[in-house]
Amino acid sequence: MRAFTIDQYGENSPLRMTNQPLPEIGEHDVLVEIHAASLNPIDYKIKEGKMKFLLPYRFPLILGNDFSGVIVKVGSKVTALGPGDEVYGRPRKSRIGTFAEYIAVNEEEVVVKPVNLSFVEAATIPLVGLTTLQAFTEKLELEKEQKILIHAGAGGVGTLAIQLAKVMGAYVATTVSENGYELVKSLGADRIINYRRDDFADLLRDYDAVYDTLGGAVLERSFQVLKPFGRIVSVAGVPNASFGREYGLAWWKNLLLAFAARKITALETKFQAEYSFLFMKPSGDQLSYLTSLMERNQIRPVIDRVYDFRQTEEALAYLKTGRAKGKVAVKMK
Repeated sequence: MRAFTIDQYGENSPLRMTNQPLPEIGEHDVLVEIHAASLNPIDYKIKEGKMKFLLPYRFPLILGNDFSGVIVKVGSKVTALGPGDEVYGRPRKSRIGTFAEYIAVNEEEVVVKPVNLSFVEAATIPLVGLTTLQAFTEKLELEKEQKILIHAGAGGVGTLAIQLAKVMGAYVATTVSENGYELVKSLGADRIINYRRDDFADLLRDYDAVYDTLGGAVLERSFQVLKPFGRIVSVAGVPNASFGREYGLAWWKNLLLAFAARKITALETKFQAEYSFLFMKPSGDQLSYLTSLMERNQIRPVIDRVYDFRQTEEALAYLKTGRAKGKVAVKMK
């Protein structure tokens, strides 16, 4: 099969189309012919070696973290799905590889795709949808009428997060450039801050929660907008020792994480806040819930560009510019 692989980590390491063996399936696996895949920041972070402390991989490595397609074969103990089913999902971190013509995944990590979405639309949902759902329900415990700040509202994560927060009944503030204003307004954002003109930390106060997708100084200033005992969850910031223990890392790695996150830990204490770093877990049950929301038109995909499979490297380069409004996808079929 054709697949896009890297042979080593590095910002300039080429993403090459290569021929790879067809994946073998276990008794609880399904083999999916991929029709579309979406791109996420974790793809270029993995490529550049920025995730190797947490996610060690072997080479050649097929990149890609979410997909849609058609099942062509099932393992001997798979009963809920069968050949011909149109599915979508996010493979577990040890089995990534959606920039390819086929992928083998555990049956619990895929569900039948929404009937009202194309393969391309469906492929843009799993990673950002599951990440956001787990952030809101498991980390932030977001409730109706609470106030949440969602950073980068016009991005791939932000566009889905605004919609899901509104479904949950929250008041949503978000940061965008002037080019993203109309988009996030159409998605339901209640307060829109132009980050090029205004500093959100000067304008917002007494928020219950912050959903951080940027990390760095933006994450650090976000503590200022929280009420006492407010919560921040980040998918782009510094993993801390609490994350390391939850993720089952070795003790010495937890010590390193504690040292790396010491500034964030100090901000937690200063502002009486709770900080979490999130690594999404694949979940067919949660993906089925997102399917129900999409089939009721309560949330929808937002797509910036769709590339041909042969243009995957170009698509990844575009995503890294940070200019995308919504998701970037590649189409195999």
